[in-house]
Amino acid sequence: MASSYVLNLVNSTLDWVTATLDAPSSRAVVFGVPIGGHLFVEVLLFAVIVFLFSQKSYKPPKKPLTEKEIDDLCEEWVPEPLIPPITEDMQYEPPVLESAAGPHAIVNGKEVVNFASANYLGLIGHEKLLESCTSALEKYGVGSCGPRGFYGTIDVHLDCEARIAKFLGTPDSILYSYGLSTMFSAIPAFCKKGDIIVVDEGVHWGIQNGLFLSRSTIVYFKHNDMESLRNTLEEITLKNKRAKKLRRYIVVEAVYQNSGQIAPLDEIVKLKEKYRFRVLLDESNSFGVLGKAGRGLTEFCGVLVEKIDIITAAMGHALAAEGGFCTGSARVTDHQRLSSSGYVFSASLPPYLASAAITAIDVLEENPDLITKLKKNITLLWKGLSGVMGLSLASNPESPIVFLKLQKSTSSVKSDLQLLNKIADRLLKDHSILAVASKRSTLDKCRLPVGIRLFVSAAHSESDLLKASESLKTVAESVLKNHI
Repeated sequence: MASSYVLNLVNSTLDWVTATLDAPSSRAVVFGVPIGGHLFVEVLLFAVIVFLFSQKSYKPPKKPLTEKEIDDLCEEWVPEPLIPPITEDMQYEPPVLESAAGPHAIVNGKEVVNFASANYLGLIGHEKLLESCTSALEKYGVGSCGPRGFYGTIDVHLDCEARIAKFLGTPDSILYSYGLSTMFSAIPAFCKKGDIIVVDEGVHWGIQNGLFLSRSTIVYFKHNDMESLRNTLEEITLKNKRAKKLRRYIVVEAVYQNSGQIAPLDEIVKLKEKYRFRVLLDESNSFGVLGKAGRGLTEFCGVLVEKIDIITAAMGHALAAEGGFCTGSARVTDHQRLSSSGYVFSASLPPYLASAAITAIDVLEENPDLITKLKKNITLLWKGLSGVMGLSLASNPESPIVFLKLQKSTSSVKSDLQLLNKIADRLLKDHSILAVASKRSTLDKCRLPVGIRLFVSAAHSESDLLKASESLKTVAESVLKNHI
């Protein structure tokens, strides 16, 4: 009886398995070969996987390390370096000035003609600036020892802000204690994550850092190419449905430090108004230089200053002081007093430098011939540098930065810089001409060709300019004769 029951159970189980294997849903054909029972196998595998996951994983018993093992591990451990390895190219010792950085300076005990300092109006060492600084030092001391919002605001700061605004014809201005930090701080104060910034690919590192800190979406256009800018703005506006709801900016330099080119501001403003962007303009190398009265690119291009949303500039160039400023509407400046890191957290500009900046603007207004002399010197140097073997002029003929690049690149920035540095070194050593080749740090993402940069000053004499052009022709021919 019992054996009969077992036999029936086995037979019924076999019938069930056979029916399962023969069911249409459990059949499969792989490469033309019929395979039965795949559903049964899959269920079985799933059951096994669930079983394995439910089991506790094996963990070996913890055994503390011996002191010898700890010592061996410590000896084998090599920490990551704090900085990348310093290559031979990075080990550069710049010339050290032993005097004021005027048109003539002392380097290594030798007098040289200085084309390495952006002393555009020749105000370094000017008698009125020295008197102004001396009076301010006697009255206020050297530093302010506090940020503007924490008892670091001195009356001369307010006077300087008002003087700049009056000179440029803007409602208000705000001072920064360091020229480069002006762009570091102004851009992130207005541009945030999600905003769109369209920027020239040739902007200097100060602007690049401000863009990075803003965390905005950055789109580059070809250097000083208005067709590229137009296409970029159109693409952003038409293809991005959210663009109209985002804040959008165009960032350019008036005079590009990395090329000496001058931005066509009138065309930029037309594009700005057509596509509804805001413009942030850096006038560091044009303030006090361009325009009939030295009011910068707006005056030079005949553009109303109120059409530019934000204007920044360093005061360490034409004004021969230090620090920087941002100017525009009262809302633009007031926003920075609470939101700009360089203004809120940095000690304010030393009072004597603010006083020097005020005096420098006064001197500029009283002596408009300084701009005339500077323009004459730029023209003279341009004429002298035409036809330099192996080098070509890449800057604008009215730019105070005369930029020469290699006519034939080596296709390597490193090799190009070696040739250019060799030219600069020979100019200093053999001809007592101080000039600089482009310097690119590992952080600088500028995409423009490197070159030799000459800063022209109103204080340079005609003989200085002729000496520079003749010396550069001689040295370039000697260094580049095998390269051309």
